Amino acid sequence: MGKRVVVGLSGGVDSSVTAHLLIEQGYEVIAMFMRNWVDDSVIISEECPWVEDSNDALAVAEKLGIPFHVIDLSEQYKERIVDYMFKEYEQGRTPNPDILCNREVKFDIFLKAALKLKADFVATGHYVQKDTIVENGKEIHRLLAGEDPNKDQSYFLCQLNQEQLSKALFPIGHLQKSEVREIARKADLITAEKKDSQGLCFIGKVRLPDFLQQQLAPKKGEIRELGVHETNFQTYYKQANQSFENKREELIALSAPYEYQPEDGKVVGQHNGAHYFTIGQRKGLAVGGTPEPLFVIEKDTINNIIYTGQGDHHPGLLRRGLLVPNEGIHWVRADLKLKVGESRSYLARIRYRQPLERATLYMESDGLYVIFDEHQKGIAPGQFVAWYSKNELIGSGEIA
Repeated sequence: MGKRVVVGLSGGVDSSVTAHLLIEQGYEVIAMFMRNWVDDSVIISEECPWVEDSNDALAVAEKLGIPFHVIDLSEQYKERIVDYMFKEYEQGRTPNPDILCNREVKFDIFLKAALKLKADFVATGHYVQKDTIVENGKEIHRLLAGEDPNKDQSYFLCQLNQEQLSKALFPIGHLQKSEVREIARKADLITAEKKDSQGLCFIGKVRLPDFLQQQLAPKKGEIRELGVHETNFQTYYKQANQSFENKREELIALSAPYEYQPEDGKVVGQHNGAHYFTIGQRKGLAVGGTPEPLFVIEKDTINNIIYTGQGDHHPGLLRRGLLVPNEGIHWVRADLKLKVGESRSYLARIRYRQPLERATLYMESDGLYVIFDEHQKGIAPGQFVAWYSKNELIGSGEIA
């Protein structure tokens, strides 16, 4: 019998094929279904996702002839992910629960549970790849983008460390989605044609305001529109033509969020709570009659104001840089960590599915400044920036 692998069997096609391939490769495979969410009151779809998924996962495990376990992580999930989300939104930030879910749940709590079953590895159905190199006699695990550019999920694993990667297998990372479905059909797996899950990690498709209202009460506030050419705002957007006394001053200016006053712009509508919105959001404002669609360009959760601008090229949406404070910097490749005063060019993205953009990272005493060659839309505090060298994810950080 080969090495023992615990597969996070989610009830979807990707994890089903993951288990199937590992059996073919000679591993001893154990399936484990994670039950992480039990409150269906905020879920949009009629069906109860985790029950259906659990049944499908069990059917796949029985088809493959492997042991099947259910592990209830709902308490830990609420503590580490849901409570974190509420806290972040309350502070006016935009969290990414999927990234936290991988760091805190799948590759921490779940991994520890798998190790108690004497597992050598855990495996997931992520579209990412891993390889291992040796430098100075030490193994270094590299996290690589998935082969299918439309499905690459490396961004969601950007907070993993070397220890977690050493125990991780990603058997479908070299495949296209179409190939994964074909393998599932040939293996006669019940999940072969099942649609991909959408929405929050382990919760499903939710109405975010409904979800957040469990903790954050609705509160009426103003939606204000900021004109592009109003004199008051020109100071915020003039960075491109500014001259700076030194590099540090320039980094701070390029990375600073725009600040607005409660009286700036004109009132164009009302909202039910600034904390329900995110920078760059277009839907849900319910304000019509503008030549171009309105986008959220800033939110003030203290005064409960949403600032908007017309069009996705409104200067208030655009910034060249961002800061990751020291406590938020994470290097997947710790051997490539920058020292204070050093800089290096990478490719970077600030959200899943965003094409990689050229950027330079500057390590300063207060954190890591990421300065893009081109302006980026909708940089929001609480989001994660991830940086790459070609197709390898090198590190990531939570935006200030």
